[in-house]
Amino acid sequence: MERGIFYQEESYRIQGAVFEVYREMGCGFLEAVYQECLAQEFSKRKIPFLEQEPLRLFYKGEPLRQTYTPDFICFDAIIVELKALSSISQSHKAQVLNYLKATKMRLGLLVNFGEYPKATIARIVL
Repeated sequence: MERGIFYQEESYRIQGAVFEVYREMGCGFLEAVYQECLAQEFSKRKIPFLEQEPLRLFYKGEPLRQTYTPDFICFDAIIVELKALSSISQSHKAQVLNYLKATKMRLGLLVNFGEYPKATIARIVL
């Protein structure tokens, strides 16, 4: 942690990959297309990631049968959730915050490839 920002260097590396995918593909594809492109870009940049890996959820310390499957987990610590929408709502941010609470992770990046003229990335910290 540097200057109070969780995973600052790791976040910058993820953001660089996101912006490269947007620069190459632009706006207008389905989320699945961006996910495949981003997986390739993470690999090229040697960013460690798990793609759609089910995570255990907990309620009051007890494990649930239900799991959560994030789009990516990078660096074994950062949830990366993708969207391809014209805008991100508070409910999308709340969704990522709930995932952080349930998984005990500290940082989520909510990436939206659906906005023009550039992708947006919201840092959500628990």
